[in-house]
Amino acid sequence: MTRGRGIRRSAALGVALGIGLSGSLVAGPAGAEEQATSKVGWGACPEDVAAEAAPLVLECGTVPVPKDYADPDGDRIELMISRLASTNPEKRRGVLMLNPGGPGGSGLSQPAFLANRGIPSDVLDTYDVIGMDTRGIGRSAPVTCGFTPEGPYFGNIPPYAVDDAAVTARAKVVEKIPGQCAERDSDGVLPHLTTANTARDLDRIRAALGEEKTSFLGYSYGSALGAAYASMFPERSDRIVLDSIVGDTHLDRDGMRRFALGVEQTFPDFARWASVRHDSYGLGRTPAQVRATYFALAQQLDEEPVDGFDGTVLRQLTFSFLFKEVQYGKLAQYWQSLKSGDAKALRALGGRNGLADLPGGPAGQRDGAADTPPTLDNQLSVFLAVTCNDVKWPTSVDTYRKGVREDRARYPMFGAASANILPCAYWPYEQAEEPVEINDDGPRNILLVQNLRDVPTPHAGGKLLRKKFSDRSRLVSVDDSGHGVYVYGDNPCALNTTTRYLVDGKMPKKDAFCPAG
Repeated sequence: MTRGRGIRRSAALGVALGIGLSGSLVAGPAGAEEQATSKVGWGACPEDVAAEAAPLVLECGTVPVPKDYADPDGDRIELMISRLASTNPEKRRGVLMLNPGGPGGSGLSQPAFLANRGIPSDVLDTYDVIGMDTRGIGRSAPVTCGFTPEGPYFGNIPPYAVDDAAVTARAKVVEKIPGQCAERDSDGVLPHLTTANTARDLDRIRAALGEEKTSFLGYSYGSALGAAYASMFPERSDRIVLDSIVGDTHLDRDGMRRFALGVEQTFPDFARWASVRHDSYGLGRTPAQVRATYFALAQQLDEEPVDGFDGTVLRQLTFSFLFKEVQYGKLAQYWQSLKSGDAKALRALGGRNGLADLPGGPAGQRDGAADTPPTLDNQLSVFLAVTCNDVKWPTSVDTYRKGVREDRARYPMFGAASANILPCAYWPYEQAEEPVEINDDGPRNILLVQNLRDVPTPHAGGKLLRKKFSDRSRLVSVDDSGHGVYVYGDNPCALNTTTRYLVDGKMPKKDAFCPAG
């Protein structure tokens, strides 16, 4: 998913294929004397990354990997990684790789961001924390489709389709996108952007760092990447934490449609919040009245937009600001201005163009990146490439019309958006391999951490992955609302449980529940 800055600003979307697997587990990480020497030449990070990390200082380096793993001796691409090194050799266990989500989130500054946000010092002592721009993003062979904020394609979360005709109209827009992307892919990177290849990259990075194993902490789409790595390389996976869970090793149509479930489950929290503040915002004195305001306002804007804001934008705006409670006040401001038709106030809040920088905004899952994001074009392009390359998508527009009708009734707040058609329906590249299949034959080393109410990755995703990994995993369900649990949230039980696992390896004996804290 990814969302850019995503979780750290409040939240976002937006959002895997197999190599030979070994089910055996090598015993414990090798001692320093047994490990290969690191092949990464560490140096200063780019200025924007260093500025974002301040006052901490990160080191950066590059790792070469095959562009096409089917041709391992062919062309190489360079991946940029970062390191916040442990300063306590006696406690150091190894490396902890991070992924902020997306696909399309840059993570070079994420180690410093987590440290500045308060990740426990014991975690920083235990690991060299490794951030990165994964293939296609930022400083790692970036790709472009030539997208601009002006559109016509400016977001990977489809617009709300009010009727069948709206699906047809959207199909005409997205049909042109794959060709636009292919025309700009001069280096031939685009077809090789898959979750499986990124998981293979992680293993190349592990080897370049001189480690027998790697631990991993992935948020949102990062949970799919981590699930793929743990399935493809179980014997090389150490302690794996998957937070805010997609539900598989890839984002597919079912995963996209669950966004609407997440909205339905999370919106009541905002409705309660707004109802007790009715005297300030005027959105309804009860949660039911706030929900009614949403539908009335959406219909009003569908019929008569305000300064470029129509019902589609309202729905996207609401989806985006449900990611974290800290954004509820800003969402209420937008609703107030839209309800009164105050165009001047809307422009002061950021206007319609401000959607490009929202948590969960048009870049798709800009979930947990903690650094200056790549361009919107780059984010959109990677999200599409990985999502479309990983799995086969339906090609019939009728399939999407049917799904939109179903989800408009089933999830009326947002279902007709997340079920709408994507450019994946017209993607020009053949699927290189099947999606990574979850491998439940391996060590019990996968901790799943999931809020009960989460917009792009609802609790259902955590339950799905728990069932697929079986006894390799344990699920920690948190009575909280929002996207991102560990460090990004504020639940003490979830923080303590995850820290104990990362530092001491203490996995819960059974699935756990963390009450609201």
